[in-house]
Amino acid sequence: MTENKKPVIDDANEKRWYVVNTYSGHENRVKENLEKRVESMGIQDSLFRIVVAEEPEIEIKNGKKVEKMKNMFPGYVFVEMKMTDEAWYVVRNTPGVTGFIGSSGGGAKPFPVAPVEMESILRRMGQSDKKVVVDFKVGDTVKILTGPFSGMEGRISSMNDQTQVASVLTMLFGRETPTDINYNDLEKVEG
Repeated sequence: MTENKKPVIDDANEKRWYVVNTYSGHENRVKENLEKRVESMGIQDSLFRIVVAEEPEIEIKNGKKVEKMKNMFPGYVFVEMKMTDEAWYVVRNTPGVTGFIGSSGGGAKPFPVAPVEMESILRRMGQSDKKVVVDFKVGDTVKILTGPFSGMEGRISSMNDQTQVASVLTMLFGRETPTDINYNDLEKVEG
């Protein structure tokens, strides 16, 4: 009988994304603390990007539109790192950090975030390195592939190549309603 062995991933030598749990509201302070520690402890070869996942949000205050940054994941910071013993120790012992998500405890190192999930988060923030090549343009009819509007068709009214999001006009309750959809979640309808 043969055993099914999972491929061994060398996290200590591979750059991956991990989720760090923080006290809610202290995400930016934790990011600053981590950046200072990377510099002062000379571990730039193990810790890379430190991201608080935020996206712009429009708020109406006293009749005026005010754009502010909204934290997409309160209480969490994303850290791109090589999971060496030293880097793991430094992050865990940074003031404001309560631990890693995906660790079973008892000294077990955490699991990394799936690259496709991290790519989606970075794209929402406009920080993605990867650009999706699309075959549709403004005015084309597209089918929505995922989410609450999955299977619906609509017409593209605008596209933002920076965030990789298209505004799609779909019919809801008898009227055209704009919905922002990631390029990855759209497919051109031929016809």
